[in-house]
Amino acid sequence: MKRSMVYHGEMEVGEVEIYPEEKKNIDLKEIRISHFSQPSERCPPLAVLHTITSFGICFKMESSTSQTRQQQDVLFHLHSSCIRENKTAVMPLRGEEIHLVAMYSRNNDRPCFWGFIVASGLYNSCLTMLNLRCLGIVFDLDETLVVANTMRSFEDKIEVLHRKMNSEVNPQRISAMQAEIKRYLDDKNILKEYAENDQVVDNGKVIKIQSEIVPALSDSHQPIVRPLIRLQEKNIILTRINPQIRDTSVLVRLRPAWEDLRSYLTARGRKRFEVFVCTMAERDYALEMWRLLDPELNLINSKELIDRIVCVKSGLKKSLFNVFQNGLCHLKMALVIDDRLKVWDEKDQPQVHVVPAFAPYYAPQAEASNAVPTLCLARSVACNVRGGFFKDFDDGLLQKIPLIAYEDDIKDIPSPPDVSNYLVSEDDASASNGNKNLLLFDGMADAEVERRLKVHHRDDHSRLSQSLSSYHSFPGDDIPLSGSSYSNRDFDSESGRSLFHADITTGVLQEIALKCGTKVEFLSSLVANTALQFSIEAWFAGKKVGEGFGRTRREAQNKAAECSIKQLADIYMSHTKDDSGSTYGDVSGFHGSNNNGFVSSGNSLGNQLLPKESVSFSTSSDSSRVSDPRLEVSKRSTDSISALKEFCMMEGLAANFQSSPAPASTHFAQKDEVHAQVEIDGQIFGKGFGLTWEEAKMQAAKKALESLRTMFNQGTRKRHGSPRSMQGLANKRLKQEYPRTLQRIPYSARYPRNAPLVP
Repeated sequence: MKRSMVYHGEMEVGEVEIYPEEKKNIDLKEIRISHFSQPSERCPPLAVLHTITSFGICFKMESSTSQTRQQQDVLFHLHSSCIRENKTAVMPLRGEEIHLVAMYSRNNDRPCFWGFIVASGLYNSCLTMLNLRCLGIVFDLDETLVVANTMRSFEDKIEVLHRKMNSEVNPQRISAMQAEIKRYLDDKNILKEYAENDQVVDNGKVIKIQSEIVPALSDSHQPIVRPLIRLQEKNIILTRINPQIRDTSVLVRLRPAWEDLRSYLTARGRKRFEVFVCTMAERDYALEMWRLLDPELNLINSKELIDRIVCVKSGLKKSLFNVFQNGLCHLKMALVIDDRLKVWDEKDQPQVHVVPAFAPYYAPQAEASNAVPTLCLARSVACNVRGGFFKDFDDGLLQKIPLIAYEDDIKDIPSPPDVSNYLVSEDDASASNGNKNLLLFDGMADAEVERRLKVHHRDDHSRLSQSLSSYHSFPGDDIPLSGSSYSNRDFDSESGRSLFHADITTGVLQEIALKCGTKVEFLSSLVANTALQFSIEAWFAGKKVGEGFGRTRREAQNKAAECSIKQLADIYMSHTKDDSGSTYGDVSGFHGSNNNGFVSSGNSLGNQLLPKESVSFSTSSDSSRVSDPRLEVSKRSTDSISALKEFCMMEGLAANFQSSPAPASTHFAQKDEVHAQVEIDGQIFGKGFGLTWEEAKMQAAKKALESLRTMFNQGTRKRHGSPRSMQGLANKRLKQEYPRTLQRIPYSARYPRNAPLVP
């Protein structure tokens, strides 16, 4: 224990006792508070600091026992102010900040605090992001979002292909290289026209340059006027990096579906991600490429461009530490989209979602031939990561924080969410045994993704896979979509082992649950043994039906699903032998089931029997009424606040609890009565009151849930008539994650000898 004096500026606040945490060597002769953090609307300071700190608690601090109560008054005022306004007291410390979090004590009534050290500015940045349910996303440029060429680069690539052709003997490969050369030559001729004449001829029509003004990046910069030509039908933009030098003319191709991804990032004017760029290109080029990608400055405003576009020197590794060196975002709150993994620092690689390289000359039909464009899939990954992150943040961390007292340990708080936890590892991605057609989705689906998937699987997919493509899923569930139907050949009766891809077992179990009008829940934990395995329990209709163990969560989940299917099969077989009644709890209570809860259904599953088609889970007399399974989750929740948050998170809605004045007609309200209301996308959906804030919130949340249930059930029957903010509720869907794809094909590695041709 060490004694120290606390100051606010020059004013003496009081004497304190400091207890450094184990292995934390910190010597504070005085604590001089310079300012307070901004008050938080949603997230307690302890939750924010636990999420962003790299070192945990640095010290605990409490009022000195040698002080009288009167001498402690100023410190009491500081303590109560921090708790009341959800803020921290901040002390600068050599480029970092000490944040003092006011804590409750179980043992005494003296003011007490936990002390954290974080990078300067990081707390305010992350507080804003967490309050808005926003994460960071970092984009690479070349061959991830764009492909750009100068006259020189066109010539170099054409020359390389000619050299390869001279040593090639396979006529098919020669033909493929000739076609690639022609594509390069066509674009080179367009660029040549632009560079020399400031115009191009497209289908007999002369298109002249249009001058576009690029605003100054700062007071020390000047606005730039660039000559541009946009060929929309060809997805080509012609620009000049230095408007005064024609040799800097470039032809740019934007990756298809960028508009879809961009619109998702800032849908309805609400940022879902804070956007950053990390590239190995030179700065002027990178700034112009990003301007073409975000011309309206919706993703990065003009004042942030200099800090948010990071250019890495050739030969160095990219790193999130360098991207966020100004305290703009915490490393574990960021997702990276890049076509190469190894260019990133090793510790950042778990947060990289690798997309196939954009290669419009080598494989011009690659994007169009995919069932879903690459960037639409990237959008799905981003959505999955965000949904999983904030589900764990809300349901795990925020629920525990109010229970933590000064005497507790940081280990008593659940581990904060980490973006890498919601991305498929490269090992898991390789587990598909080379099946490049297998697509795994997790997260909210957009109409375009759903439409393309339905078209892609229409002719060759079984009824089960078709129903999975429109499954109302939940964040964290895995549903596979495969290009082949199931049959008896998928199971080896001699060995008793499943021969189809392991992830299909999870999809089959979820399909059974869907047909029964319920859902499967997978509960995970880490087994404390030398192998550090994951344990996953599968719960079906509120009952545990299986358990699995594995080195990864996915492996454990697949084993749990397989065990559950066998268990459900045993239950069914026992019913077929003895039809006297259900032995499986209330499964027979599912609407549309017979006494066994299941019926025979001949389909592509061969001899497997599936439940009836009804998705209702209701005991009401109105058997025709279809209830949404997401609302059933809310009904079963014992905490109305958590249930409301879960529902709003799955629907992408913003729910805010606000204090409200007592109604004028409430003449007999108690003096200390607290009133609360729930605002969802600008509309009040519930009000409540109580003797405490939590009691008022729970009452307001309960009423809001009742309003949503009523509205949703009406929307289910009528399909219209809901308010503007709720119009999409009944139609929004969630889709499943898919593994990160293979890395880019280096240009030098294209057309290797004896390799198969790219179709």
